[in-house]
Amino acid sequence: MSRVDSKREGNVASINSLWKTLLGVEQVVVEDWNFEEEEGQLVITLRPVFGARDRCSICGRRAPKYDRGGGRRRWRSLDFGTVEVLIEAESPRVACREHGVVVASVPWARPLSKFTSAFQDQCAWLAVHTSRSATAELMRVAWRSVGRMVDVVGAEARKRVDLLTDLRRIGIDEVSYRKGHKYLTVVVDHDTGRLVWLEAGRDEATVRRFFDALGPVRCMELALVSADGAAWISSVVTERAPQAIQCLDPFHVVQWATKALDEVRREVWNDLRTGGDDDRAKHLKNARWALWKNPENLTTRQRETLGWIPKVNQSLYRAYLLKEALRTVFHAPSLNAARHRLAAWLAWSRRSQLRPFVKLARTIREYLPRINAALEHRLTNARVEATNTQIRLLTRIAHGFRHTSALIGLAMLKLAGLCPPLPGRPVPTTSS
Repeated sequence: MSRVDSKREGNVASINSLWKTLLGVEQVVVEDWNFEEEEGQLVITLRPVFGARDRCSICGRRAPKYDRGGGRRRWRSLDFGTVEVLIEAESPRVACREHGVVVASVPWARPLSKFTSAFQDQCAWLAVHTSRSATAELMRVAWRSVGRMVDVVGAEARKRVDLLTDLRRIGIDEVSYRKGHKYLTVVVDHDTGRLVWLEAGRDEATVRRFFDALGPVRCMELALVSADGAAWISSVVTERAPQAIQCLDPFHVVQWATKALDEVRREVWNDLRTGGDDDRAKHLKNARWALWKNPENLTTRQRETLGWIPKVNQSLYRAYLLKEALRTVFHAPSLNAARHRLAAWLAWSRRSQLRPFVKLARTIREYLPRINAALEHRLTNARVEATNTQIRLLTRIAHGFRHTSALIGLAMLKLAGLCPPLPGRPVPTTSS
């Protein structure tokens, strides 16, 4: 047992400074410390300095003391080496003029938390940068507790930093986070590559909540919006930001063509089976990956399969060529060349006598202004898709979090640049 006593009065100031440095806290006075051998815990007793006492934990204003609250309580702090550390202090309540009777704030912890701010920040950093099992094991807490801390730290960071400032070019998309058609709506800033907004839902009401957060003035500052053509996105963008040019993501246009190609493949496969040609039908069933993939990514065997398709069915091969021709539209060297290729593709698909591609040509003509805008401004949803991929990875890491808000907090910390530094480390400087 070691404690401040009369024998060490001349050393009290330096000991106080040492403890505050070790704990990473300010505006406190160290009253006592005690090592509880049975529990293997170091308990440090603190009190806030006069200027930090009797303040509302919500607004931070000084307020008259109401009562002693629950008396003395403890907060889990960062370990000292292999020893678990607890902070102990009084926990009075104050009568705030605005918020009523609330627990008084303390300099070392967030309101209503059982952990110090440094402990929560380190848990959040570890959750972003390492596996859940490593985080829970190192910090000696349950994974669900980590989820709650991520939620709190993420919410505080979003209040501190306005991610919706100076948005000019954004991408909107959705990503699945759970079975049963559970989706998150994702908004990414094309200029910085950062995730700026994320919320559960995939409908017009969800997108409207984003524009409500953006506000009417900043809505009018939007110049370009990229999306996948979903009506629940485009209708709200037209309503809230009519001046913004909407760009249809080229990847989704090519994806439409891939689906049309697969429809033709299934029709040919069914015809072969009905005609009793089971051998060719089997080969054709295994040929879908050769048809779907880009030519530059084909394996040797897939190239051989693709070379076999013209001998089996010319209609299917023509569908494959139509898919590839549409893909080249978005790799044209100039805007005029791209528009010329697209016009030629529309004419070819209309006379192809392939029902899925005739239908696709009508769809593309309907979305032609947005496709031309994407060609002109060279804007795709590639950044958004990359963000979605990372959110899917975080979904696996976050497995076990009880609430979606914890997953959203984890994604915002990692992908919006809000992750706090490790305690005692300088905040890293980033340039957008």
